[in-house]
Amino acid sequence: MTLVWIDWLIIGLFAIVTLGIGFYFRGQAGKDLSNFFLGGRNLPWWIVGTSMVATTFAADTPLAVTELVANDGISGNWLWWNMLAGGMLTTFFFARYWRRAGVLTDVELINIRYSGVEAGILRVFRSVYFGVFMNVIIMAWVNTALKDLLIVFFDLEPLQAYGIVGLAMFLVAAYTALSGILGVAYTDVLQFVLAMTGSIILAVLVVNSPEIGGISSLQGKLPEGSLNFFPQIGEQGMGSTLTIGIGTFLAYIGMQWWASWYPGNEPGGGGYIGQRIMSAKDEKHAVYSTLFFQIAHYCLRPWPWIIVALCAVVLYPDLSDPKLGYVMAMKEFLPSGLRGMLLAAFFAAYMSTISTHLNWGASYLVNDVYKEAKPNATQKQYVMVSRLVTVVLTMIALVVSLFVTSIKDAWTFIIECGAGLGLVLILRWYWWRINAWSEIAATIAPFLFYAVAHFIIGWEFPNSFFFTLGGTTISWMLVTFLTAPSESATLQAFYDKVCPDGAWGPFRGDAGSGAGRMGLIAIIWLAAISFAYSFLFLIGQLIFGRLDEAAISLVVAVLSLILIRILMRKVRLFDHPG
Repeated sequence: MTLVWIDWLIIGLFAIVTLGIGFYFRGQAGKDLSNFFLGGRNLPWWIVGTSMVATTFAADTPLAVTELVANDGISGNWLWWNMLAGGMLTTFFFARYWRRAGVLTDVELINIRYSGVEAGILRVFRSVYFGVFMNVIIMAWVNTALKDLLIVFFDLEPLQAYGIVGLAMFLVAAYTALSGILGVAYTDVLQFVLAMTGSIILAVLVVNSPEIGGISSLQGKLPEGSLNFFPQIGEQGMGSTLTIGIGTFLAYIGMQWWASWYPGNEPGGGGYIGQRIMSAKDEKHAVYSTLFFQIAHYCLRPWPWIIVALCAVVLYPDLSDPKLGYVMAMKEFLPSGLRGMLLAAFFAAYMSTISTHLNWGASYLVNDVYKEAKPNATQKQYVMVSRLVTVVLTMIALVVSLFVTSIKDAWTFIIECGAGLGLVLILRWYWWRINAWSEIAATIAPFLFYAVAHFIIGWEFPNSFFFTLGGTTISWMLVTFLTAPSESATLQAFYDKVCPDGAWGPFRGDAGSGAGRMGLIAIIWLAAISFAYSFLFLIGQLIFGRLDEAAISLVVAVLSLILIRILMRKVRLFDHPG
């Protein structure tokens, strides 16, 4: 596949604008760590929310959705649709706490929530574990997805494609190191608009091609069960309807969203989502940004990818690697000009993810490791080290990318090796008895139980997930009650600053536990989940002409939204109790 001059012009303009934004914000980003990593804590909700959405849209995302649809139809997307509940939990239960805590990174929370030497150990461990180990794995699979796309799109050799990925990653490192989170966030907005525009154009072109003949014709050409929004629960492989096992369904719907650490969906917030929340203007902007993120991420974004994925099932039924059907559709159906635009869109999706992970990882290593070791350095020196660490993380990720061959395996590994950690990250806000040892145990134990499940017992997902989750939960609970709580002065200071609801009896004085308030917030949370899923299904039902079902979804969405607005006023969510 070759590109003509108009394609190269579009790609070149995109690269120039991206670098221009980096240069524009370099002065403000260079002032201090708060500006470099949080943009001075003054970003509006729509910038913060769009940046979150853009970060979770990388080159691997449409390919992964294509593979899910090829294997299990539309219902295969419950692998990630289930995480909506956890995202909405962050929106209503944790976003305002993160903004209120006033920390620079989510790892810094450890120092104000826990006490003792173990808190310092945990902070350094988590900084390296998430900032380097997990972060590099994530960037490596994103690099692998872009490499696979380039190989198919341009008929390149793997080494040639890898070279282009390297150039793209160093371009990202350049503007990220220059401009910090401000450049990342504002380029995210540009990149998200470009990426979604390209995805929608591709979906329209492919579904209306002579080979497909429109939505109605597509529906008649697909295997039975492909258009089901919900999976058939039963023994996998039964009949012609797509099914998943009851264990897998329970893992997806009932446990995975709250039990596992996963980038962009950390239970209790945190990670780069926490970083974005802490960069918002105030608590209201923090909550609205995460709410916008959930709606855009789960409702608005998936359908163009799903349409192309369904078309790929019809067009390329014999592909050995079904996720490449998306790239084949790009290659076959895009004319000149649009070809360059969609390729730029994929680079935009790639860059928005990589830039966030570079900035986020550097924030851990500088603020939570280097700054603790060198407390007397100047802010200019901290920023200089931040820029250097950004480049070093780039080089490490490129090396690791050579060894990542399966995106799906990387996903599964991260989900299972975080199984059980999520509940600790949730409860540390609402139960004073959680201590640093609890979190250390919940971080390390999943690796041990994962190894036992896979390499000794021989289990695979979901049995291995249940085993790891159960073993980790028992481990951290035992550790919690066998070790002393954090010092009373630390816990009191944390409570006074954050004012969390829940089990803080010894420290809340005359203030109530907030049980009634939490109950109302829980209803808001459920209503928000109902709204988002109804909106998601409404769009799909309209696309496929299911007007009766769409009417029901519309009514549920409207009623859910009304309930949210009424209860938000009643709860007065943004009033600081302190």
